[in-house]
Amino acid sequence: MTDLVVGLGDELFSVVRPWGELPSGMQLFDVSDVAVDSSDNVYVYQRGDPPIVVFDASGAYLRSWGSGVIADAHGIFITSDDRVLVADRDAHQVLRFDTHGALGLVLGQRHRPNLQAPFNHPADVATGPGGDIFVADGYGNSVVHRFSADGRWLQSWGHPGTGPGHFTTPHAIRVHPDGRVLVADRENNRVQIFSPEGEYLGEWGDFYHPMDIYVDRQGRAHITDQIPRLSQVAPDGTLIGRCRPVLYAAHGVWADSRGDFYLAEPAPMNRITKLIRLPA
Repeated sequence: MTDLVVGLGDELFSVVRPWGELPSGMQLFDVSDVAVDSSDNVYVYQRGDPPIVVFDASGAYLRSWGSGVIADAHGIFITSDDRVLVADRDAHQVLRFDTHGALGLVLGQRHRPNLQAPFNHPADVATGPGGDIFVADGYGNSVVHRFSADGRWLQSWGHPGTGPGHFTTPHAIRVHPDGRVLVADRENNRVQIFSPEGEYLGEWGDFYHPMDIYVDRQGRAHITDQIPRLSQVAPDGTLIGRCRPVLYAAHGVWADSRGDFYLAEPAPMNRITKLIRLPA
């Protein structure tokens, strides 16, 4: 626990780290990402075993799952109807589960990497307002893929480089409520913005190796980078606020219905940091 207070715009947050109470004998290892379901349960995605550990909003342990199914945790996303999508990076797959770990959809061939075609070490996954699935195929490829909600491939865009629509490690992806696709182009130090069909619309700079993106109900983007910082950005790209709530770069970020944030800290910290919104 800490006494640190940080600010984003006109909001203040108390920093709690580490957060979450594990059963005796269980430890988190190399925490890669975090997501929250509609009941404010928190899903920690780690490279330890089991890969997914679930807590309630108070930090009490609920359950864990994914052993033997998920090989290499990287990005996680939970839809509004509580379907859990994960990027299984080194297995070259994107998987969709229910909240108790029942597997419902598989994209990509397990342990069969492909150049350009899905997938070659995918980094992150998100869904759009219409249910389409977007994947940042960011470690072996420099591509974004788009699938229908039932897993049918629709299109791909991008290739290695530094120009508009080029990527050097597309590390995270989120879809804005207005349909724009936001991609953290990590080694190019920017967030690129596209239409759902892959048309380049622009980019936001002033990030050092952006790691993850979370978009709240007001359309504000929250971007972690390797300074380490958490930046709050308006829908038009205007910087609203910044803080340094972690000691090392947060690899993942999500918020719950109360506006509290959860940050995934991989090795050497191996923990979740929670930002609790303070009264105005």
